[in-house]
Amino acid sequence: MVVRLSIAAALTAVAGVSACAAPPLLPPGATFGAQPTIAAPHRNRLTPTVNIAPAVGWPEGRMPVAAEGLRVQAFARDLDHPRWLYRLPNGDILVAESNAPPKPEDKQGGIRGWIMGLVMKRAGAGVESPDRITLLRDADGDGVAEMQTPFLTGLSSPFGMALVGDRLFVANADAVVAFPYQTGQTRITAPATTLAALPAGRNHHWTKSLVAAIDGTKLYVGVGSNSNIGENGMDEEVGRAAIHEIDIATGRSRLYASGLRNPVGMAWQPDSGRLWVAVNERDELGNDLVPDYMTSVTPGGFYGWPYSYYGQHVDSRVQPQDPAKVAAALSPDYALGAHTASLGLTFYEGRLLPDRFRHGAFVGQHGSWNREPKAGYKVVFVPFAEGVPSGAPEDVLTGFLNEREEAMGRPVGVQSDATGALLVADDVGDVIWRVSPNR
Repeated sequence: MVVRLSIAAALTAVAGVSACAAPPLLPPGATFGAQPTIAAPHRNRLTPTVNIAPAVGWPEGRMPVAAEGLRVQAFARDLDHPRWLYRLPNGDILVAESNAPPKPEDKQGGIRGWIMGLVMKRAGAGVESPDRITLLRDADGDGVAEMQTPFLTGLSSPFGMALVGDRLFVANADAVVAFPYQTGQTRITAPATTLAALPAGRNHHWTKSLVAAIDGTKLYVGVGSNSNIGENGMDEEVGRAAIHEIDIATGRSRLYASGLRNPVGMAWQPDSGRLWVAVNERDELGNDLVPDYMTSVTPGGFYGWPYSYYGQHVDSRVQPQDPAKVAAALSPDYALGAHTASLGLTFYEGRLLPDRFRHGAFVGQHGSWNREPKAGYKVVFVPFAEGVPSGAPEDVLTGFLNEREEAMGRPVGVQSDATGALLVADDVGDVIWRVSPNR
């Protein structure tokens, strides 16, 4: 007998099996900050907790909710899975419209991979990748982009972008490529030149973030792991769960930091000049474990994955263990909540928003699937003083879930525009939101 399950039925079955008794939730805020509470691990016997916010998009008249004193408007609509943002020096905004590349047939991940495929599809991440970067231009400064045009096409799951001199670098899922760029141009048709190959294959985590060194000599690329905890074998993790440093002049690369399960948003902190990164931690250890985090990056540093989490807390699921690696594991600087999927990261250097935002971090939290109740689905702000976090996170943009806990939108990349307003890429709503003072 052949049994066929619809997506809804399959996920309902999974959720039913995984609804084992879990320990009480920690108090709100316990998994945030410089000294988070690290809960005891909890594992469901058969399947992980699956608690998805189905993607439904924004109904007419609905939009996110901005914090008191701020307002939100649509900067651009009708995009196709917008994930990441980059501001060019002339104020034009580049949007990477992208999704995961196809997986090789022998890298699908079996029954667990099938279930995760259903999860991602229901959450709005199962669409074909547009493989495009779109240019947005707000020439009249009214907060709405009147120009929305394809800028680069024919890419391969593009994500990070960085302009250095007259070359625009793009991090595809499998390589960093470069294009010639002239200020103000609205389309690039020149062929790509490859600067450096990147780990690809299964691409369990496919996004490759990118930031240029302040002096323009190096690029830094975030490469996520090929698994949750190395279950596909460590041979598939070579060069992954790491930040790569690439020399622009030669294309040579080295590991800059490792043990970072999925390093996504990267930015230079204005006061300290240090590189910071937002990292998605592992799943299936309980509702309050493990907190995602952001941290300053120590060159040559190791941050635990897969052997330990949040410093030297051993993950006993990983076998064989590596005690020497665990002993060397660095603790992150600031926890961003368990399963929040904190992806976007930018430090605010504008002057349009209130002064309390200066030099602090905006973080786009894409939202959970492995937690009950749900977490993330918002943009938060973390204040900084003298180059380090200095307080609790503040909600800046919320309201992405409707009354039925369906996802009308999911925030990803964050970036300020030329005026100092905050832009937020919403890959479920297909919108770029703009947050500015309410005046």
